[in-house]
Amino acid sequence: MKALLLMISKSRSRALAWAVYGAALLAAPALAAPNPEPLNQARQALDKRDRKQLSQLSVEAERSQYLLAPWIAYWDLGLRLAEVSQAEVEAFYTRWRGSYVEDRLRNDWLLELGRRRDWKNFVQDFPRFRMNDDREVTCYGVLTEYQAGRDVKATARATWLAQKDGDDGCNLLATTLFEARKLSQADVWLKLRLSIEANKPRAVKQAGTLLGKPTLAALASLQDSAGKFLSRRVASAVRGQQELDTLALIRVAGSDPGQAAELMTSKWERRLPNELAAWVWGQIGRQSALRLQPEAMRYYQRALTLQGDSSIEWSEDTLAWAARAALRVAHTGRDAELLQAIDRLGPNEQRSDAWQYWRAHAQLNSAPVGAPGDAQRAQARAVLQSLASPLNFYGKLAADELGLILRLPPAPMPLTASEKEQAAAHPGLRRALALLELGLRSEGVREWNYSLRGMGDRELLAAAQLACDQQVWDRCINASERTKVEVDMAQRFPTPLRQQVLATAGEVGVDAAAVYGLIRQESRFVHDARSSVGASGLMQVMPATAKWLARKNGLEFKAGDLNDRDRNLLLGTHYLKMVLDNFDGSLPLAAAAYNAGPSRSRRWRDGPTLDAAIWAESIPFNETRDYVKKVLSNTTIYAQILGRDKPLLRDHLGRTIGPREASSAGLSSQLR
Repeated sequence: MKALLLMISKSRSRALAWAVYGAALLAAPALAAPNPEPLNQARQALDKRDRKQLSQLSVEAERSQYLLAPWIAYWDLGLRLAEVSQAEVEAFYTRWRGSYVEDRLRNDWLLELGRRRDWKNFVQDFPRFRMNDDREVTCYGVLTEYQAGRDVKATARATWLAQKDGDDGCNLLATTLFEARKLSQADVWLKLRLSIEANKPRAVKQAGTLLGKPTLAALASLQDSAGKFLSRRVASAVRGQQELDTLALIRVAGSDPGQAAELMTSKWERRLPNELAAWVWGQIGRQSALRLQPEAMRYYQRALTLQGDSSIEWSEDTLAWAARAALRVAHTGRDAELLQAIDRLGPNEQRSDAWQYWRAHAQLNSAPVGAPGDAQRAQARAVLQSLASPLNFYGKLAADELGLILRLPPAPMPLTASEKEQAAAHPGLRRALALLELGLRSEGVREWNYSLRGMGDRELLAAAQLACDQQVWDRCINASERTKVEVDMAQRFPTPLRQQVLATAGEVGVDAAAVYGLIRQESRFVHDARSSVGASGLMQVMPATAKWLARKNGLEFKAGDLNDRDRNLLLGTHYLKMVLDNFDGSLPLAAAAYNAGPSRSRRWRDGPTLDAAIWAESIPFNETRDYVKKVLSNTTIYAQILGRDKPLLRDHLGRTIGPREASSAGLSSQLR
């Protein structure tokens, strides 16, 4: 095969060479790595926007039955999408029917049809959109429903309010329904409050346009300087003016909740209707909760008092932080407030493992002593029993609460030769692995995920094993985690580089289970992984941190070391050891420091001493909160896999987290 690739690279007749390669590929093993040259040439042509070259390459790739020909065809048509016809697109659908690129192009084409206002072709194509995961396309789709005479008011309103940032589709939907008086000015002001809260200026501008130029100018002014805007305001009974004042106060709360609270107390609460004043206090509570300030619950309570029996459409994020603020004070005997906060969450949040656990925990704590509380305790324990699982953070926490030591699931029946062969022959899985092999990670991941749609447990296990056998560990884990009944722990929690990890962890003085738990979350064992901020390798070490670590520990360091698997493992393990030592061995604090930086982890531990699980749930960064819980869960599982004597989550989570004790070792000011 290498000789054939060399022949292709030197051949004067590229089309002929590709044809020879295609024939050889069909006769080769199913997972033979594809020739990278056709894809590289296509990528270069795409980058240069060379339509002629890309079109020629697409024809040659298809003629030679090149494995990744669908992607070259997708790039080719995508480069011309603004000019092509429905017929050309239909031909593409037919040629690549059932593939990921068919549905990917359909997504692109539906957006193009929406921009063209070609509703006839949109209506015909939209029902065939399998992924159906693009909110702008959804907005266009709801608009076509309205044009067909259907009542879409509730759907349109919910879709528009859920839109995170401005786009043509949702803006057109809102504009059309607002002009038809299906959306009210109150809906627009709510959209503005949600957009200001989320700090999405484009969405603010689009919604503000519906209310006219004076409102748009006022919005620009308050976004530029909310404090200055408020200083020029006088009391007004006009609802629109009150709404603008509310938006300015929300802006102030975003940068300084204490200042916003002072403004509300001294002047603005009296000037605003109760429902708007409640909205502002809710935002002050949210921002205070994000800063882990003890006043957060008091601010939320003020909002609820003003709200009275009326309903306020707070965002899911505001409601979730109200629950976390209540969670942080529940240890003082305020379980009733926590239960009320959980009851205000949306249905999906209430059904989450996290809030089911905390509801049951609060019910156990607040149950009357003796027989009167037996029913409540039984109900809470039944919920914990239903949650108990060895596979996730709250499942383990529930098991610990019940005093259960859960075994890891037994291995499923071995895959048959037929099951393995079917996975190896799956065109989408083959293309995905080829794309990953050639460095197109984003495209490969999307192709892989699309290919797994609709698979049953055995098919998923076979797909996972296909990736495992190729040492594409992140896809192995990804596929295996989707199974519902049959659980293969060797796939979900693999131990590649076992000898190196055990040796390095032993040398540095860190529990190998924690190293594995962190790597699984950081990179999923992709040794050349690189984050958006520049962290690299198995343990996602930043270049500056690596140099500092090497100097601190007397290690040599040169450019490229982070891309060396073993050096990355050594440097990352040293860093984990240092953050563990600097946080008195607390894995939750060390994991938070590893992800968000030691200075943040230090700051987050200030305040009251809390149950370690409450501390983890109230980490302000969504990414870090999820990260810490998963690292702890991973570590507990790897401890069992490696035979360590720490089978409980609490063995790794600890009991409490609070300010550093005066007697503990000082934190290194250099650690970053």
